[in-house]
Amino acid sequence: MLTRPTRPRVLALCALPVLALFGTAAFAPLPFTLAQPGTTANVLGDDQGKPVITIKGAPTLPTDGKLLMTTIIATGPAADVRVADVVDSWFRTDRAVMPRDSVYPTGGSEKEIEQRNLQDMKKSQNVAVDAALNYLDKDPGSVDVTLHLADVGGPSAGLFFSLGIIDKLAGDGSGGGLTGGRTVAGTGTIEAGGAVGAVGGVSLKTQAARRDGATVFLVPKAECKQAEAELPEGLRLIPVTTLRSAVSSLRALDQGGKVPSC
Repeated sequence: MLTRPTRPRVLALCALPVLALFGTAAFAPLPFTLAQPGTTANVLGDDQGKPVITIKGAPTLPTDGKLLMTTIIATGPAADVRVADVVDSWFRTDRAVMPRDSVYPTGGSEKEIEQRNLQDMKKSQNVAVDAALNYLDKDPGSVDVTLHLADVGGPSAGLFFSLGIIDKLAGDGSGGGLTGGRTVAGTGTIEAGGAVGAVGGVSLKTQAARRDGATVFLVPKAECKQAEAELPEGLRLIPVTTLRSAVSSLRALDQGGKVPSC
């Protein structure tokens, strides 16, 4: 004889598939990447015993202060990211949950992605040299610039490579350095014509910058809101759109002039 199930039993039976789904999701990998603040590097200094910027064929100026390019560290494209990892990172200011496709849009193995990032960095370095020499109206055939920065990939250091070259060749244009003795950090891609582009992960990069002593952070203007979201105390944001605007802002900062803000 069939018996009619009671309401509590019906609810319990209906809940079983839902619980099973959540249980499976808790252990299944998700299409996310977890990121955190990475290292910084002073483009006016040395890396692994070699100057980051070496210039031949033109006189250079002594520099003071620091120009810190910033990075993030992200889990690899094959890493298993699970619900517990996402929940933990979601509520931490020093972690970010990012769609995997936004970090690794082209796919491929970890080795292939690493090689691609290194190629992007090399291309970014070449463009950064062109942008700096174009800004200074110098003939690339008369100046030999070599950039060295190991174990860092991607194009996001372009702006700071250009600023470092300008600082070494011309300073602020009036006998001083671009930094004014400060530790200035930032990020941004660069084009040969001087346009600065957005990069991603800015809120994590500001944390890396402040951790390593920066008091000023140059940010692509389009990413001001992201930078403000988790801005560390004591770090001043300066939005930039071009290499020329970055140089002008650093000069104004040192001379007490008007400096743009986000």
